[in-house]
Amino acid sequence: MENRGLPKDSDFDLMSEPSQRSHYIYMDHHATTPVDPRVLREMLPYFTERYGNPAGRNHAFGLEAEEAVEAARGRLAHLIGARTKEIIFTSGATESDNLAIRGVASFYEGKGDHIITSAVEHKAVLDTCKELERKGARITILPVDRDGLVDPEQVRNAITDRTILISIIFANNEIGTIQLVEKIGRIAAEKEVFFHTDATQAVGKIPVDVDFMHMDLLSFSAHKMYGPKGVGALFVRARNPRVRLHPILYGGGHERGLRSGTLNVPGIVGFGMACLIAEEVMEEEGERLLHLRTRLRNTLFRELDQVYLNGPWTGRLQGNLNLSFAQVAGESLLTGLRGIAVSSGSACTSAIPEPSYVLQAIGVPEDLARSSIRFGLGRFNTREEVDIVADEVIRAVRSLREMSSPYEPVTKTA
Repeated sequence: MENRGLPKDSDFDLMSEPSQRSHYIYMDHHATTPVDPRVLREMLPYFTERYGNPAGRNHAFGLEAEEAVEAARGRLAHLIGARTKEIIFTSGATESDNLAIRGVASFYEGKGDHIITSAVEHKAVLDTCKELERKGARITILPVDRDGLVDPEQVRNAITDRTILISIIFANNEIGTIQLVEKIGRIAAEKEVFFHTDATQAVGKIPVDVDFMHMDLLSFSAHKMYGPKGVGALFVRARNPRVRLHPILYGGGHERGLRSGTLNVPGIVGFGMACLIAEEVMEEEGERLLHLRTRLRNTLFRELDQVYLNGPWTGRLQGNLNLSFAQVAGESLLTGLRGIAVSSGSACTSAIPEPSYVLQAIGVPEDLARSSIRFGLGRFNTREEVDIVADEVIRAVRSLREMSSPYEPVTKTA
C-alpha cells in the first residue's frame, strides 16, 4: 500500500523532552501540560492491542481493560489519600465540578438550597453555581483578600441551616494562591456541610490528603499533571460522611451509576501513570520549580521598574508567577515575546477582552490587570530557558514602553 505521508515508527522519539521538540519555550503549564513520555508509553497498548471495553466482562479483552482501569483508579486514590472505590472517572475537571455541585444540589434539595463559594473560583464552579441560582438556589460568593485568600471565618459566618455545600478552590489557576483548605474543611465538618474543592492545579504538585483536609468531594484532571487531555476524576467520600449524588449523565450506569458512558481506557491508564510519577517526583520537582521561579522573578524585578507581583509572595504554587508590567498591554507583550508561550489571564477566558476577574477580585487596578502575564513553569523547563524568557520579557517591555510616549521610567535607588 502506498504510504501517503503517514508517520513511521522511527518518527516517534518517546524519550525526547517536549521542550526539545519545538522552537517554542513553553511556560503555560497552568493551561495544560505536555504528556510525559512515560505516560504516553503506558497508554499506547490500550489504543491498538488492549482495546477492550471494561464494561464487557464476558471475554478476556474486557477483563484486561477493567483490570487496567482499576489499577489506575488505585493510583489516583493513593495520591490523594482516598479509597479506590471513591474515585469516579469523568471527561475532565469541568465535568467533575458540575457533577459535584449539581449532584449535591439535586440529591439534597430537600435538606437545603444554599451553596457557598468564592470570587476566585474557576468558571466551571462559578458558572455552575450561577445556573443553579437561576433555578432557585441561593449562592453566597465570598470575597478574598489581596493575596487571593478566603477567610475561613467568613466561611463559618456564611453557613446557615440551609447550607448543603461549600466549594472553595484548592490552588488558583491564575495567581497560584493555595487556600487554607484544611481550616475550611474542618469548619465544614463541624457544621456538617459537605466540602468540595477544585484541586485541578494542586493534585500532583503539592501534597493532598482528603481525610486530613476534611474534603468530601474533590475534582482533578490528568492534563494539568502531565497526563492526557479528556480524562478527569471526582473523589466522592463513601463514609464519615457518605456523600450521595444525582448523576448528570444517564445511560448504562457506569461508575457506580454516577457517570454513564464508555470509559476512556487509554486516558485513564495515562492518568494513573501520571499520578504514580507525581507521587515519586513531587517534592524534588517542587523545589526545582521554586528555584526557577525565584530566578525568573528576581531577574525581572532587578532589570525592570514598575513590575508588580499578583498574589502572595509565599503560599502559592511553586511554578506560578503572575506579574503586571505597568504601561504595557498584556496582549501586546504576548505578541512581542518571540517564541515563548505564556498567557495573560486564565486560558479558559483569554479570548474575552476583559481584565481577569481573579485580579479584579484581589484589588488589582484595571490598567495593571490588563498588563498581567502568567508564567507557568513546569517539569521540562530548564534554567537556560528561564534566562532566555527573562531576557525576552525585558527586551519586549522596554521596547513597548519606548513606544508609549507618556511613559517615564522610575529611577531605582540602592
